Amino acid sequence: MTIQDLKSQNLILFEAISGSRSFGLNTPTSDTDIKGVYYLPKDKFFGLDYIPQVANETNDEVYYEIGRFVELLIKNNPNILEILASPEDCILYQHPLMKKLRIEDFLSKLCKDSFAGYAVTQIKKARGLNKKIVNPLPKEKKSLLDFCYVLEDYKTVSVLEFLAANNFKQEQIGLVDLPNSKGMFAMFYDPEKSLGYKGIIQKETSNEVSLSSIPKNEKWIGYLSFNQDGYSKYCKEYTEYWSWIEKRNEDRYNTNQQHGKNYDSKNMMHTIRLLQTAEQILSTGKLNIRVPNREELLDIKAGNRAYDDLLEMADNLIASIESHYQTSTLPERPDEAKAIQTLIKIREELYS
Repeated sequence: MTIQDLKSQNLILFEAISGSRSFGLNTPTSDTDIKGVYYLPKDKFFGLDYIPQVANETNDEVYYEIGRFVELLIKNNPNILEILASPEDCILYQHPLMKKLRIEDFLSKLCKDSFAGYAVTQIKKARGLNKKIVNPLPKEKKSLLDFCYVLEDYKTVSVLEFLAANNFKQEQIGLVDLPNSKGMFAMFYDPEKSLGYKGIIQKETSNEVSLSSIPKNEKWIGYLSFNQDGYSKYCKEYTEYWSWIEKRNEDRYNTNQQHGKNYDSKNMMHTIRLLQTAEQILSTGKLNIRVPNREELLDIKAGNRAYDDLLEMADNLIASIESHYQTSTLPERPDEAKAIQTLIKIREELYS
């Protein structure tokens, strides 16, 4: 089912401009995002072809089936609550039945976790991006050998340095486990290549060291330590970094590079906005998504604030949210039974 199908079959119940334009944060280059609600034809709803969501290819137009919409409202999902709270000038179409879903029936203390919790996740994401920008990883991936060290007296040296100093080849090394010692191995060397040693690694892409069968009376040449945890962490960071490089939004990245603050400024703007929204809900019991501090938020988006200052701002908002949570008169959670009864009545009228 496509958005065009929804429209041609008159299945749309609600349609509104969302995102920056609904928040009052749009600029001349802002996209126009559309969010909406629909219901399924009777045969699809009562059959096996239930479709909870329909979107276009770029995901800037997303429509939710009425049941899925109510389910997410009950969970106080920020995106869904913001759709229901769309300003009048952003609503493109509203079926009369949608007026049965009132924002005040859904706002609850769950917003502390749904709005602020999501914002905290975004802060962690921003910190991770900060790390990626400040600490770029070379395209050439390190080998497992870069995480192996040889014990020499009271210190360790890189196995690559050890091999070069002794004119050894890693392929002619044999390793055996040292009992009761994680990541420690005894090393043997086969100068004639006649003992069938497997080397420290068999391939450049190996994730583990290789173990060999060592004949009796062979003389060990030293002890090798493999930092497997360090290698695993590096592989994860390498994969994440180059995946980010491949998928990143170049316009946003270039903006971040230009302002030189080493963070995703658009991400941080929305993080602060989410926290301010959570504070508004818990302190007033209402949700007005049109922001009163447009210039402040756009200043953050432009990268005019220091990264540490924004983190301090976020911490202060989180503390305020916790304080308002304690005194809020909102219910702990929405009245699920009432919401379901409202949904049933809407469906009965739609399918009558």
